[in-house]
Amino acid sequence: MNQSSVPRLLSTAGLATLWTRVLLITMLGVTAVVGVAHLLAGEPVRVVAGLLTLAYLAWLAMEAPVTFRTPAQAVAESRTLTAYVSARTLLVLAAVLLPLPWSDWSIWMVAPIALFVGGVALRTIAIRALGRQYTHHVLRRDEHKLVTTGPYRWLRHPAYAGMLAANVGFVVFFLNPLSAVALVLLAAVLVWRLLTEERVLWSVPGYPDFAAARARLLPGVW
Repeated sequence: MNQSSVPRLLSTAGLATLWTRVLLITMLGVTAVVGVAHLLAGEPVRVVAGLLTLAYLAWLAMEAPVTFRTPAQAVAESRTLTAYVSARTLLVLAAVLLPLPWSDWSIWMVAPIALFVGGVALRTIAIRALGRQYTHHVLRRDEHKLVTTGPYRWLRHPAYAGMLAANVGFVVFFLNPLSAVALVLLAAVLVWRLLTEERVLWSVPGYPDFAAARARLLPGVW
């Protein structure tokens, strides 16, 4: 990377970070208001919807410190972060602001809720395995260390796998045409992002061998 490109990348990364923070605050506010409104309605189906919405709020809040952390090193790429947070915000707003697809409690609600919980759990375990190396930016640290513990024993990108699974569960519960389109968009952006990240990480010693031995998102599939 030449010296003249560093200010441009840092400026682009700064704008991407600002955009991410603004949309995160938007998602936090909307999920808080909608979640409480569902609970206050008192109807069984809306109570369940409210609890799931507030669970999504808690997930967003849990990762908020990372969102507001300024990257210590030059960011390699920022377009995927902007696209990712935009697609995720569209998904959340489409899911919680449009009418519920359920008229009453159903046992079929259990499956998407379980998928959501499982996805968040997988992502949380993966983030903890990465420790301080986890970031929302695509970058290569000066002393980048490969993590092969936890879910990284089987997957290259378990945090992305968990993210996708959780959002699939969330959208299936709040299913409508717009949230379904947003989910497809989010999945496409996540694939773009992880492929971009792999190109950046390919020069890390041992990463090609690490990648060759593991699927990206789902063992035996991709």
